[in-house]
Amino acid sequence: MGDTPYDGYFEDSVTVVTGAGNGIGRATAQALARAGGLVVACDIDAAAVEETVRSIAAEGHSAWASRVDVTSSEDHTAVRDFCLDTWGRVDRVMNIAGITTTGLPGDVPLSEWQRMIEVNLLSIVRSNGAFLPVLIGQGHGQLVTTGSTSGMFPYAYDRLHYAASKAAVIAMTEGLALYLRPQGIRVSCVCPAGVSTSITTRMRHFGPERPMGRPALPVVTPEEMADTILIGMAEDRFLICSVPEAYEEFARRGADPQAYLDGAVARHGFRP
Repeated sequence: MGDTPYDGYFEDSVTVVTGAGNGIGRATAQALARAGGLVVACDIDAAAVEETVRSIAAEGHSAWASRVDVTSSEDHTAVRDFCLDTWGRVDRVMNIAGITTTGLPGDVPLSEWQRMIEVNLLSIVRSNGAFLPVLIGQGHGQLVTTGSTSGMFPYAYDRLHYAASKAAVIAMTEGLALYLRPQGIRVSCVCPAGVSTSITTRMRHFGPERPMGRPALPVVTPEEMADTILIGMAEDRFLICSVPEAYEEFARRGADPQAYLDGAVARHGFRP
């Protein structure tokens, strides 16, 4: 497995990873398998997630592919049942699947807000409905959600629906930590900033296309993000950001929200 800060932590543990067909999800599934984990890789794109599993098998590690629509409670239940039938347990659930689109506030229709919330937020609610009774019954396990720095501090006025869904994920996960940690279940929220995935090439735009608003933070690769996630989980950290600068930015926002917002308007505000 190599000399890593998480050597042994993931060995023989059963982890469900949604969004494992590409990007951060794929890199995380691969990293978990290299660390000795048993990975159930899930994605709505069956061909993509099967390719993830093939790449893991080619390195001599173990993974299983499952086509999962994260907006379907039945699909979450089917994955849970597969894990229980195969291993008798679920050690870790990682909700990485998500979508984003862009557009100015007046250009994004209500239907897109609803789709964003269904995929980015309510998918985790559905996952919890399937997996939390198992984790609580076991008295151990780990739950991971995926927020975003766009939900931590303001810069994404061109994708308010995405930022709002991710802010809700962060708040929900904080509440879940209050509920689950006393019951022996670790809880983490991953908040990436810039990650060099293909998501922007597949992104839908509403209204005129404009350059996306971005925080002035370093961009990392999916593999770097996956390594950061695994380290954070092994260290039982709640908030796992892609770069140290994100924590510093969040601290500045918290120290003086008014001054931070005034500065954000100057740096990131709308320019006609």
